[in-house]
Amino acid sequence: MATIVNMPRLSDTMEEGVVAQWLKNVGDKVEEGDILAEIETDKATMEFESFHEGVLLHIGVQEGETAPVDSLLAIIGDEGEDFAALLNNGEATAVEAPKESPKETKNATANESSVAIPEGVQIITMPRLSDTMTEGTVATWLKNVGDNVEEGDILAEIETDKATMEFESFHEGTLLHIGIQEGDSAPVDSLLAIIGNKGTDVTALVTAHASGTLNSGTASTSEDKKEEPKVTSTNKEANTQVTSTNTTNTQGRILASPLAKRIAKEKGYNLADIKGTGENGRIIKKDVENFTPVAKVTSTAQDATSSSAPVTNFTIAGEERTEDVKNSQMRKAIAKSLGNSKFNAPHFYLNIEVDMDNAMASRKTINAIPDTKVSFNDMVVKACAMALKKHPQVNTTWTDNVTKYHSHIHVGVAVAVDEGLVVPVVKHTDALTLTQIGASVRDLAGKARTKKIKPEEMQGSTFTVSNLGMFGIESFTSIINQPNSAILSVGAIIQKPVVKNGEIVVGNTMKLTLACDHRTVDGAVGAQFLQTLKAYIENPVTMLA
Repeated sequence: MATIVNMPRLSDTMEEGVVAQWLKNVGDKVEEGDILAEIETDKATMEFESFHEGVLLHIGVQEGETAPVDSLLAIIGDEGEDFAALLNNGEATAVEAPKESPKETKNATANESSVAIPEGVQIITMPRLSDTMTEGTVATWLKNVGDNVEEGDILAEIETDKATMEFESFHEGTLLHIGIQEGDSAPVDSLLAIIGNKGTDVTALVTAHASGTLNSGTASTSEDKKEEPKVTSTNKEANTQVTSTNTTNTQGRILASPLAKRIAKEKGYNLADIKGTGENGRIIKKDVENFTPVAKVTSTAQDATSSSAPVTNFTIAGEERTEDVKNSQMRKAIAKSLGNSKFNAPHFYLNIEVDMDNAMASRKTINAIPDTKVSFNDMVVKACAMALKKHPQVNTTWTDNVTKYHSHIHVGVAVAVDEGLVVPVVKHTDALTLTQIGASVRDLAGKARTKKIKPEEMQGSTFTVSNLGMFGIESFTSIINQPNSAILSVGAIIQKPVVKNGEIVVGNTMKLTLACDHRTVDGAVGAQFLQTLKAYIENPVTMLA
């Protein structure tokens, strides 16, 4: 029996996933435990294994596409099994479902109660601008009601599921009605606009379209093909000559988008010199940007030598490029969680400088032991865990009704990866030795960088440490990793003159910054925590007891 496999929730904050790669194809045999696909979540790209066996009958989300959690990802069943009913019962539509021809649809909807479209009026519906588009959002209207519209003019910029695209008019007339306002979304084939003769009353058409009683025999969508102009025997030859020029229409007008026209005007280019690569030879933005005008050469040597004055004005020739890179699920999650934290939690910051001479000597001694490796960050993580035991107010979580005091201490350690930032969690940090903390951090960081880390290994932190000392950063402030109440920012160890016993000597110091949520941690509590933390780091032997 065929089984639906839905987009899994692979992290506690995951709302949608991207299929990075399918490891099985339709028709492949699937065993329980086989990896079906690699799915990019808001935190990492993870392998997704099958809990069913059979044949992969259908793939519902293609590579690179995004889908909400619990949407149809795949169907597994017996070879040759009919799964169309599963598709029809869900949000998807059976791929092989027959489509009615446009003529049949129009005939079926036309009846005695339908409203006919007046001559010269064109109904423009939301176009399908990509193969997966089901609805579109009007980003910008470039025409207003009452404006004159020429064939080839850009009506609006429409945001699809893949990009924001210009939508041009294939008709001319006056824009009589706008059916979808800027910022609003609507399904494909919804009423987008009406174009016709100036002064035409389209109230009845709008009402009829909304109620489904419109005889849409002349409705226009982006999938309709432009009809070729009707050519009489007397002007057929001239018309053919005009349309053979790729940047003009049947009236000899240069086809160019408004943006292309504006850029050409600013640069002083003649549109007639530019070859269009848009639909029907229309000149678009990139055509103007990529155009190189031919320099005019003077016919006499006198023109080249007529002026001996020095040139004082010149223009630097160079390419201007901006690349749009789609936000990954991880970047979206970082933006959402840190934005919520920064704007919802009242942050305040405390700074302290720590003497690292003893820590450096202790680390050297510890690392001299065979098969032992401890970093300064391991020392800081251990010191934080011990300080949290003495200052439980910092090891808390704020909610609207209660403040949660955690008896366990789970320290999150921020790790930079190619796509952004993840925070693996060292569980029960206070119960681990320095070497155990070091081994755990290295293991988790390695998994994070190779995208093998599990969701449960990034959940449950009660405090976070972020260290940029290895990049030479002396001090910085971090945004609290909610639901934590505080985060520690660790800077680089700097050698500089310090005063010890009344004398100036060379010393090694490190700056720490504690960001606190003022709803749970007051200034005095944060200061006391830092004093305890400083004492542990400056005297590492106290952490070995």
